[in-house]
Amino acid sequence: MKMQLELKNVTLRPGDKLKLKGEILHDAEKFRIDLGVSSEDLALHFNPRFQDDADGAVLVYNSKTAGSWGSEGREMHNPLQRGNDVKIFLKLSGEGFEVELPDGQKLKFPNRTNMDVITYVQVAGDFKLKSFKIYKSVKT
Repeated sequence: MKMQLELKNVTLRPGDKLKLKGEILHDAEKFRIDLGVSSEDLALHFNPRFQDDADGAVLVYNSKTAGSWGSEGREMHNPLQRGNDVKIFLKLSGEGFEVELPDGQKLKFPNRTNMDVITYVQVAGDFKLKSFKIYKSVKT
């Protein structure tokens, strides 16, 4: 069963962090984590795929501006496995995003859209979300 969590009117700034815990479905093809200001304007589209026509199991990332996708990036090392429980961290910085995967692998993605504030979060696809937490950075 495909799931979807959509949050609007959140306020995420550089230094804030998201933690997602869940299970990748046994027959998963893909799921996604989107951060932006709307579904048509995304600073980060993180899309683990398990049956990509070109590359098999691959991590895909992109951005979207006014409904138009940017240049797709691909990370061939995909440590995520179908049927596994996983914990994924996403950290926002001014110049980009860092995604930490369960094996400790850290991927950095540029903030191509230069969004200072993220107000939209979506998690969808072949993923059973069990926990979603937002950690706000402490400004001194």
